[in-house]
Amino acid sequence: MVPRRRLSNLPVLASVAVAALLVGVAAPFSLLRAQDSTTSSSASPHTEKKPTPDISELPRGKKLILKDGSFQLVREYRVEGDRIRYYSLDTRQWEQMPAALVDWDATRKVEAEEVASDAAALAKISKQEQARRAEPLDIDASLEVAPGIFLPPGERLFVFDGKAVFPLSQAETVSKLSKKRLLEQVLVPVPVVPTRHTVSLPGPHAKFRLKTAEPEFYMRTADAREPKMELIHAKIRGDGRQVEDVDQLFGEQRATRNTVPMQRWQVAHGVYRFTLSQALEPGEYVLAEIVQGEGMSLYVWDFGVDETAARTPKTR
Repeated sequence: MVPRRRLSNLPVLASVAVAALLVGVAAPFSLLRAQDSTTSSSASPHTEKKPTPDISELPRGKKLILKDGSFQLVREYRVEGDRIRYYSLDTRQWEQMPAALVDWDATRKVEAEEVASDAAALAKISKQEQARRAEPLDIDASLEVAPGIFLPPGERLFVFDGKAVFPLSQAETVSKLSKKRLLEQVLVPVPVVPTRHTVSLPGPHAKFRLKTAEPEFYMRTADAREPKMELIHAKIRGDGRQVEDVDQLFGEQRATRNTVPMQRWQVAHGVYRFTLSQALEPGEYVLAEIVQGEGMSLYVWDFGVDETAARTPKTR
């Protein structure tokens, strides 16, 4: 038989065993919580390690040239008595050394060279930036009329002689009433003789002379219009050049002029090229713009072709 004393101790032994079992199970969870707490505390923002600054963000250093041929790379420095105090970019702290160790002439020379180099680099960058941002004032200024020959900018009339491009100047025409026709009207009682006005230019010769008999003309208009141009072979009359005769009869007008055929080509927006169908004879010529409903413009472009003018071989 089991003594009663031992039976009475069974509940106590069972309680102790259960408690030990619970402690053994809870110990690992306590250890995990301790580890989590340690990990979270190490990841705290207050203890986070700061990143190493990028070298490109550091200020540009200055060189203190020493008498032994070496140098100290510093951010700044100042002389205090017989010593020099500087911030070293190598050690990242303030240091001192005797000022007598510094070769001041070499140090100032290096500083001057760096200032000049920086100024040259800045000027180059500024020039490149201006060139990049610059916009052409005239999109047709780069128009090539021949290999290596370009049309100048501006709204005007140009002539190409096969070698170069020249601008033509305008001249004002003069209109005079023909005295001969006026006398005929007086002598003839029936009004069948028309009234004639002669349009001419002062001077027997134009100032601008061409050295070729086969020029080409280019016109750039300001309003991108399509100009109607006529090339007129003028006649020398006394001290002037007769351009055309305008007869008026019964309220109607008729203009008579000696024109040379030309062909018009549009080569760009607002730019037109005029070519000749035949070589020009020596003499005086006028380029006139014909205005619809008004006839020839008051201002014309004049030039002359000399006897020595040669025929330019066509390159295009």
